[in-house]
Amino acid sequence: MLTAYLKLAWKVLLRRKIFTFISLFGISFTLMVLMVVTAMYGNINNNLKPDTRFERCLFIDRTRMDYREGRGQRSSPPGYKLINDYVRKMETPENVSAYTRGRETFAYQNGRKYAMNLKRTDGQYWEIMDFDFLEGGPFTRDNEERADMVAVINQAVRDQYFNGEDALGKQLKVDGQTFRVVGVVANVPEYRKTSYADVWVPIATMKSQHYRQELMSGFGAVILAKSSGDFKAIKDELEALLPTVQLPDPKKWHQFKALADTRFEMMVRGLTHSWDRDPGVAKIMMTAIGAILGFMLLPAVNLININMSRIMERSSEIGVRKAFGATSGNLTGQFLIENLILTLVGGLMGFAFSVGVLEIIENSGFIPYAQLGVDLKIFAAGLFLTVTFGVISGVYPAWRMSRPHPVVALKGGV
Repeated sequence: MLTAYLKLAWKVLLRRKIFTFISLFGISFTLMVLMVVTAMYGNINNNLKPDTRFERCLFIDRTRMDYREGRGQRSSPPGYKLINDYVRKMETPENVSAYTRGRETFAYQNGRKYAMNLKRTDGQYWEIMDFDFLEGGPFTRDNEERADMVAVINQAVRDQYFNGEDALGKQLKVDGQTFRVVGVVANVPEYRKTSYADVWVPIATMKSQHYRQELMSGFGAVILAKSSGDFKAIKDELEALLPTVQLPDPKKWHQFKALADTRFEMMVRGLTHSWDRDPGVAKIMMTAIGAILGFMLLPAVNLININMSRIMERSSEIGVRKAFGATSGNLTGQFLIENLILTLVGGLMGFAFSVGVLEIIENSGFIPYAQLGVDLKIFAAGLFLTVTFGVISGVYPAWRMSRPHPVVALKGGV
């Protein structure tokens, strides 16, 4: 019986090519968009190298000082003084690292100019991160304390600046300074903001030491917890610590705020611009789920309309089959199988399109070092969505098409 259903469903889909094309386009395009977005989100937020410990990490990405008498506020990324003089002294974390936000600069060699993203970090940064080293190793806390002119570079810099040859011990002239290469790491995609750079050098090699006195500037902090269960304790300790921060001008400022967030909380806070301890994660999650479900219903509604419009055309077939003893269950099963075949084919097409689109994004260079392959989890989610589309868009039309009395169906009625 199932084989007969499958053969009949395939013949019906081939018979109405325009309807089939419209349905396949709607399904495949919708799934392609969902899978591309999911793949990008997953590659940004999954605990992949070098961010394998980020499920235990909190980040201080922004700070705020309020003027006295309600005259406004100043917002900025944290400064080195806040991280080094206060956050490092917290007892709950396992480790704390300071790093600068990546800055575009240039390197020169033999009259050629190379654009590079430079990040300055401390030694603790390399203890928290889990980079793949192709050559050498990281610089250490001692290198940072001595302000050694050493650097870690990525594979792309080695290939361009050193023509792909062994780079260890060689000099790199970047940002007006000369560094000795001590390590080469695999390229990190740009969307991994904490770990992305082309060149990493010690913070202490900055040309000016003024950064040591700044509570607010262009730094970031990553706090490694012993386990994610310590997140609340770390946030509580940070909140208790902030009143002890010495403001630059107590007559001008009266309050200093800083927030320790997970990666997802940072993303939500960027959308909501919230300064509450809870940035509204639950609300954003519900909104996102609602948007995804709404987006999923578009092809389902489209298929329902298309299937219902085909009822009149197939009413005679329904009448003949019912006259020869076909039950409503037989007809419902047939129509559901037709719809599932359609959605599965559309799902496979959507999967193929999404792989192609992600490959185009990777190769375009629009996102440096992008790694956006679709993994098995995303494929399983796409397959589940495809089956869901098939059931949602097939149940009601199948039920309606199987209900008419044989005489009514033969006359073209429903």
